[in-house]
Order: sequence, then structure tokens, then C-alpha cells
Amino acid sequence: MKLLRVLQEREIRRVGSTAPIRIDVRLLAATNRRLEDLVREGRFREDLYYRLNVVALRIPPLRERREDIPLLAAHFLTRSAKRHGRAVPTLSPEAMALLLEHLWPGNVREMENAIERAVLLADTDTIFPGDLPPGLRSASGSGESAEVTLKPRRLDDVEREHILRTLDAYAWNQARAADALGIGRNTLWRKLKDYGVAPPERHRVPE
Repeated sequence: MKLLRVLQEREIRRVGSTAPIRIDVRLLAATNRRLEDLVREGRFREDLYYRLNVVALRIPPLRERREDIPLLAAHFLTRSAKRHGRAVPTLSPEAMALLLEHLWPGNVREMENAIERAVLLADTDTIFPGDLPPGLRSASGSGESAEVTLKPRRLDDVEREHILRTLDAYAWNQARAADALGIGRNTLWRKLKDYGVAPPERHRVPE
């Protein structure tokens, strides 16, 4: 009720004061619940809901924007390594494949925690599936072992798919993609040549 009054009157009162103070603010509110349902159930004030619901923005969950996963993984790797005073590790193709296949019920926070765990547990400068949380080693996110849920795949195929997905995530900017992959741009160019892959028409630079 106090928050609703602030939004309606655009003024506050300091503790112990009787003089109102005019304010000019913008309020950003976030929720992972369906407030419309809570309003119908009488568990959220209807007047507050309509006062807050001026401009509604829906942020899709991570499972609906998998192209962001390589970018987020690189960001969390760098931040976690810096926080714990370690060199920034790279993700093996198998580990990245698991990140891309996981459903992420805990959304971005789950991914951040998974990456930080891997940074702490990794014995080398490369993160492998065994460094990731057990529940993540499943394409379905159910917590079953990866050996049961994932079909055996050639390492070359996993690497190729990971590289192409990373290129898509960076709109085929090969310099940025190579940096995210932890390889040199010439190495990336040679791999694409070996794969017989050329940039999609919309990403080609005119000659």
C-alpha cells in the first residue's frame, strides 16, 4: 500500500517527518511469475499491478535464445576467473555442446553458477564436461547421466557445430568469434576451409 501511494502521489516522507517530498523517478520492476494469475487469485494487488504495468517487456528465457549461450559463457568464464584469481580457461567442444543442449530451468543464474563451479574445479586450462554440474550433463536437463541421454558423437562433429554456432552468435564476425573460441583468427579460417564452409550470403563482405 505504501508503494502504491508513492506511485500515485509521486511523493515520499522521511521517517519521523510530516513534510512530503516530491520525487521524479522511474520504476523498473521484474518478476518471474504471471502477475495476471496472481491478481485473479487475490495474491497481488490489482491496483498496484495496473499502476506498475505501464510498459511491459518480456525477456525470453535462456532456452529460447541459445545463440546467447557462447557470449554468456565467455563473460562468466572471464568474470569467475578474475574473481578467483585464475587464468581464464576455455571450454572444450564437448562442454560447450552440453551448455547449448541444456534446457536451463534456472535461467542465466543457473548458467553463471555452473560456469563458476567449473572454473573452481577444472584442473587444467580447459573445462571438460566432468567439471560441469552433474545435472547439466544431460540434453534434457533432467539430471540423468550424459552417457544415457546423449548419443555418441565424433569430436570433430561437436567442434564443427560449436564453431558454426559461435560464428552465428557473432553474426559471422570471425575476429570476435575466434576470440570467444580461444583460437587465432588464422586457425578459425583454416578450420572453415577444412569444413568447406563459407559465410552465409547475408554475412559476406562485398569484394
